[in-house]
Amino acid sequence: MTYLVDLCIYIAYFLMSVCTVTTYSMETTIMTWDELITACNECKKCTLHETRTNVVFGVGNRTAEVMFVGEGPGENEDLKGEPFVGRAGKFLDDMLKIIELDRNKNIYIANIVKCRPPNNRDPQSTEREMCLGWLREQYSLIKPKIVVCLGRIAATDLIGGDFKISRDHGKWYNKDGIKLMALYHPAALLRDPRRRPETFIDLKELEREIKETCPNTY
Repeated sequence: MTYLVDLCIYIAYFLMSVCTVTTYSMETTIMTWDELITACNECKKCTLHETRTNVVFGVGNRTAEVMFVGEGPGENEDLKGEPFVGRAGKFLDDMLKIIELDRNKNIYIANIVKCRPPNNRDPQSTEREMCLGWLREQYSLIKPKIVVCLGRIAATDLIGGDFKISRDHGKWYNKDGIKLMALYHPAALLRDPRRRPETFIDLKELEREIKETCPNTY
């Protein structure tokens, strides 16, 4: 009887552990920017390296107080080696201009995964887990005060597994003293323009928080 009780407890514990959705925190770094870029460019942790043209490391101000994080590069990004350079990237730049942000001046943009998934599919959880260390290193070097997740996948990984973009976009979250918010992915806004008015409201809320929290951004 005792054996059966112990077995039931073990099974219950196991099920709880495997059903728990992991969210990720950022850790400190011992790498320099040059060391990090070199190591990332040589990465072969997952099979995405087999089909990539370029590692899409990141772009922007390395001392930015505001960091934007997407899910992964597409075809245009893979060819150029820079995040958000296709049609969705141009739309993102237009969004940023509304609140006086510029990838070349006062923000930094990166992705959860650094290599393009085949056929622009969503990056798999194992690929994201293997690649997230590079984002942690970028985060630790930049030390942003605000992190903006672009889309569902980035928000789920960085904010929480129960995050729902249609319900939770524009809301503020606090992790280890860092403020996080999620916006609809620019590609989603291109597909569904009806989401743009609420995204404008989210952008203005982001602008308000930046002015309050980030004295060196504007």
